[in-house]
Amino acid sequence: MKPLVTLARRHVLAYGRFLALEVHQVELPDGSVVEDWPWVITPDFVNVVIVTDDHRFLCLRQYKYALSGVSLAVVGGYVEPGEDLIGAAKRELKEETGYESSDWRELGHFVVDSNRGAGTAHFYMALGARKTAEPSERDAEEPEIVLLSRPEVEEALASGQFKALPWAAAMALALQAIER
Repeated sequence: MKPLVTLARRHVLAYGRFLALEVHQVELPDGSVVEDWPWVITPDFVNVVIVTDDHRFLCLRQYKYALSGVSLAVVGGYVEPGEDLIGAAKRELKEETGYESSDWRELGHFVVDSNRGAGTAHFYMALGARKTAEPSERDAEEPEIVLLSRPEVEEALASGQFKALPWAAAMALALQAIER
């Protein structure tokens, strides 16, 4: 099996620090060349599944612009330039919820779009989390913190209440990790 090879890149859009677009010239394994392969550049991000010290799952209930209606979500956000991944996860947990944890598990790292890039999702689980402060940053969507039992999370996941793929994937991986 032969990989695809990037022959050239052309920068076509820079929209602040959150989005850039390139067009790549890509050689396929059969030797043919695609002249205009779109490539999306967004910052890497972390998502954190939070299990409190009383074994409940801390989720956010919120609106997001690209979603229809209210969704359950896990905590997360972009990794700041120069920031290490676990540091970003810990910062997002504290900023968005006021919770902290000393027991962290890595759930995996996944490219968002296997053909067009769009950053990498870094999933973590924080176990034994406890509230130490009030949230210091709130998203524009004004999320509501909800604490759910494992059966409630499993039902929410099965019924599509986690409407964004990264949130559903992180939660599914966390539930699987807890089983092991």
